Amino acid sequence: MKYPIVDTSEQGCSINLVGKTGQAVQISIHSPSQYICANRERILPDWKNQPSFWVVIVLQQSQYELVESTPEIEIEKERLREKFMRFGCDVGFNLRDRGYLTDLIDPRTGYPLLSRPGKVPHDDTAVVKALLGYPVIQNKCRVLVHPSWGMAVYPSILISVAAPMVIEWVAKSIAALHGWKQPSSQ
Repeated sequence: MKYPIVDTSEQGCSINLVGKTGQAVQISIHSPSQYICANRERILPDWKNQPSFWVVIVLQQSQYELVESTPEIEIEKERLREKFMRFGCDVGFNLRDRGYLTDLIDPRTGYPLLSRPGKVPHDDTAVVKALLGYPVIQNKCRVLVHPSWGMAVYPSILISVAAPMVIEWVAKSIAALHGWKQPSSQ
């Protein structure tokens, strides 16, 4: 199976991985969207003095399209959230140990895990739409449409002041520890 390359424009990078179960993972690094820049103090009040930072999008392929709310889909969403939280905490603490302010956004609540929450939750779906241009379907909740996976995609976000090269190196190193490997076609 060929895994698509996510266009991260000129400043970012894209990391395409596959998990032990064969489900794809895409990680890309971007400048923040205009919304995050305009609302930084309301989303991440502890970050108001940071002159620049990067948004790391982590997309996990789901076993199911995440359109309806069934027991199987809710279990899958929780499984993907847990995988991201484990990965994101490892990346976040690794970067923090290196002196880089980093946080991950809880996909369920929209609030940061390692910083003081702001007055406004972060919207992962809106950020992926803004930075990657993926369409969003309005259902009971908003659902992304991935160009290859359709609506079987679970988005999550990390934010860091570390340079993209540092984020990429740490993310790739930690991804391997979580069973996310380079596909054999790369």
